[in-house]
Amino acid sequence: MAATVTVLRQPLVLLPATRPLSQASVSFSKYLARQRSTPPTNISSRYFSTARSMKSDSAAKLSYHVAASFTAKDHPYDPSTHVFHFNPYNRIQQNRSKRSRPDSGHDAFFVSRVGDSGAVALGVADGVGGWVDSGVDPADFSHGFCDYMASTAYGHGSIKDDPTTKGTGDKEPLRAQDLMQKGYQAINEDSTVIAGGSTACVAVASSDGNLDIANLGDSGFIQLRLNAVHTYSEPQTHAFNTPYQLSIVPPSVAARMAAFGGQNLCDFPKDADVTHHDLRHGDIIVFATDGVWDNLFNQDILRIVSNVMTTTGAWLMTKNGVRVVDNLKPFTKPAEDASERPSSKFLTLQSVLAAEITSAAKSASLNRNVDGPFAKGVQKYYPQENWHGGKIDDICVLVLIASDDSKAAAKSRL
Repeated sequence: MAATVTVLRQPLVLLPATRPLSQASVSFSKYLARQRSTPPTNISSRYFSTARSMKSDSAAKLSYHVAASFTAKDHPYDPSTHVFHFNPYNRIQQNRSKRSRPDSGHDAFFVSRVGDSGAVALGVADGVGGWVDSGVDPADFSHGFCDYMASTAYGHGSIKDDPTTKGTGDKEPLRAQDLMQKGYQAINEDSTVIAGGSTACVAVASSDGNLDIANLGDSGFIQLRLNAVHTYSEPQTHAFNTPYQLSIVPPSVAARMAAFGGQNLCDFPKDADVTHHDLRHGDIIVFATDGVWDNLFNQDILRIVSNVMTTTGAWLMTKNGVRVVDNLKPFTKPAEDASERPSSKFLTLQSVLAAEITSAAKSASLNRNVDGPFAKGVQKYYPQENWHGGKIDDICVLVLIASDDSKAAAKSRL
């Protein structure tokens, strides 16, 4: 996140062009094959479903299935523990202690239901590491910011004076940029966070398939559909390796910077790029911090996702091209009986995708032999640096899978 390009580097073996699936992913694929070869059982629709009840609306609604994977730059990556599974019925814990934070370094993320609207809010934030030089923990801003956004989304539309939800009382649909603004305002009013800053990529996915995204800085997203890159974000930067960032700048720091002719960067939610997208059954949206985008190209992510989706059977190769399997429930929902799971690890399609992308980005970041996007940028803007390989950084990945459950229901009635 700092303007300098001097970053700690470590050697690792060459990252192959096509990475084999991890053992966990292979086990998950075998488990799905067994599930498809046996009669379907009643799977609880409560755990990950975010769509409204079909009784209230005959139109098809999308459900969203979300998982996160993450790793701090100075820690080894463990896909079995560095994972988060979204359950919309869990309450959001606001102002979590440092010990209860995920092991994601300065990176942070959140996922939350949006009241009872059937929508899901989610996002990632990358704490600006340069604040360490001022004695500030960058994680305080990024994690607190995400916690406030999660809490705001969870209480959206509820009664203002409900002490259990801290609801906003708002009835209008929640917009991503507004959620970013509310989170930023809340972290500014938090007396325990005296300084800091972060980038942010915030989204709200509605059950009607509308996806609203506000992206500020060099975190970002990519939308994949039917084995192709459908759309993706462009980073916002003031200069190379100097992204747009939300900040809390204490007067003492601002005065010190002004005395030396400098200025702290401080952008605002209104500066975010706002985009709107339509989601379809089987679409995959990957949200990630720059620990991914600095080390993997879009085509790398597409190859990883395609490998998982085709191996598991979620994407089917037909003579007419790629097709999404009608029923995604066996892929996106965990087995109710722990003995039916491929291992003691809690696997779903979204968690496997998040873990595979995180693992690939981690490997690429440590690789000194293959030039990633960051290396290409350094070579363009600072050729004298002779930079090669990846860029070691914290990594955070959120994967959202859109599912139209009515497709499976209609097929089962045939």
